[in-house]
Amino acid sequence: MRQSTGFHMYVSYQDDDKVSIYRVDRESGDLTLQEEVAIEGGPAPMAISPDQQVLHVGRRGSQQLSSYRIDRRAGGLTHIGSVSLQGEPVYVSTDRTGRFVLSAYYYQSTAGVHAVGSDGAAVAPPVEWRLTAHGAHAIQTDRSNRFAFVPHIANRGPNAIFQFRFDERTGRLTPNTPERYSPTEYLGPRAFVFHPVLDTVYFSDEQGGSVTGYNLDPTRGTLTPFQTISTLPSGYDEPNTCSQIHIAPSGRFLYAPNRGHNSVASFIVDQASGRLTATGRVATEPVPRAFNLDPLGRFLYVGGLDSGRLASYQIDPQSGELTPMETYVGGRRPMWVLLTDLVV
Repeated sequence: MRQSTGFHMYVSYQDDDKVSIYRVDRESGDLTLQEEVAIEGGPAPMAISPDQQVLHVGRRGSQQLSSYRIDRRAGGLTHIGSVSLQGEPVYVSTDRTGRFVLSAYYYQSTAGVHAVGSDGAAVAPPVEWRLTAHGAHAIQTDRSNRFAFVPHIANRGPNAIFQFRFDERTGRLTPNTPERYSPTEYLGPRAFVFHPVLDTVYFSDEQGGSVTGYNLDPTRGTLTPFQTISTLPSGYDEPNTCSQIHIAPSGRFLYAPNRGHNSVASFIVDQASGRLTATGRVATEPVPRAFNLDPLGRFLYVGGLDSGRLASYQIDPQSGELTPMETYVGGRRPMWVLLTDLVV
């Protein structure tokens, strides 16, 4: 019988060239710094393999993708391989099998796919290096592992979500029909998350200051919008952009930070239709770019890009609303926050 060895949180600090490992108290949500791992070259986006054995780290400054074996008893990291890239990775994920690492390149207008070797590390050359458009900001496969999406922001990109078919045997991406969905509004889709049960996908809109929900056709792999809802309070007209987006493991609550208003907006998710109802927002650290939830959906953690601090919040189990808890000294430019329940 598999047994949990505890919750761990990994935070990449781009300007400190490190990934910090925290032990998370599953009852109180308190963080304890366990170890700092030096990773040169501006570590930023990260992804954990489905079997929890490997952490993949995109190094923006050195344009590399590095893989680290995870000690599932203590949470520590051991470097097992790196590959050079033809650009600066802004997002990494694995497909649902963990056999491929997918990546997005904002400045190089590209989506990439690398196979994973027998040791769990990404290997070169990439099996896919596909030109999309400027502003590519994320890439993930859906729950069926048959489709992939790459959103592009609006102010320097095409304001579109590129739609692909994904071959989990080869890692190849094939443009779907249609090849993209383009919002009629100036939204700038940036990051996205799949509902754990419904055929629904939620995108944070960088320029729109909003979240847009899409129905996903499970046969065709195409998106149809059904709702756009603001992340901001009524009357707010100062500059603001949205960043990442996450959904509670239960699928009941959704969160999206505001950079400018410096808050985290919270929403209740209707479990039949997927529609969102805003429940408010809570103040947080300046420029909340990176954030995430614990594996049980009881706590939320936000990194302040400008302050370098980590803020923790308790999630109300009925409403999903956030209550501030502790603030921790972190490091310079926290770019990614990942939490996992390691088991042996």
